[in-house]
Amino acid sequence: MTGRGSTRSEPRARVLVVEDSETIREMVGEALDDAGYVTGSRPDGVGLEDTLRGFRPDLVVLDVMMPGRDGFDLINVVREYGDTGIVLLTARDGLDDRLRGLDGGADDYVVKPFELAELVSRIGSVLRRRGRLPSAIQLGDLVLDVDAGSATRNGQPLELTATELRLLSYLADQRGRLVSKEQILTAVWGYDAYDPNLVQVYISALRRKLEAHGPRILHTSRGIGYQLRPVAP
Repeated sequence: MTGRGSTRSEPRARVLVVEDSETIREMVGEALDDAGYVTGSRPDGVGLEDTLRGFRPDLVVLDVMMPGRDGFDLINVVREYGDTGIVLLTARDGLDDRLRGLDGGADDYVVKPFELAELVSRIGSVLRRRGRLPSAIQLGDLVLDVDAGSATRNGQPLELTATELRLLSYLADQRGRLVSKEQILTAVWGYDAYDPNLVQVYISALRRKLEAHGPRILHTSRGIGYQLRPVAP
């Protein structure tokens, strides 16, 4: 197993990536490092039991199509280890395969090719649901409580629609990274074929509500995407 230590002083959780593609393992590991997790990786399921006991992950990302024991089989190995979150990665997007994974005990199912930002966001959602991450996210003077479905800025409640709350939660999960309209469409609406102008409309509405209680923290990089960046103290 290879492992990385987060550069943050207080890692949020431990995530193990089991994926036979070295490129994908490295990309996912780096994205999780950037998000503040302690990460480990394996190229297959050989010796997974020992890795689980040694690394003690809060969540395991499992590739479905691997040589030897596939991801569906390895779900049972992870479940026998303990109460650990599972996110499946697969090129199979058929309904039967999705149901097989979810009914078998996986918490979420991400189809390849995927956006790294979406995967990181989904991992965070699973960990929050399992109580492995605090539901409240604070970025400067912005506090977002995902479980309560509420947000405040400078102590003032923000009157957000359900979609605006999902959008704000996704942006907050990215911790200052730039995300594109396509990434937002996939993560917030679950589909990237909507009119990209939909994102611009919701970003504008969310920005107005945020700026009613403080300076700009939701920024646009023209032609690239959007970034939630708290005001420096």
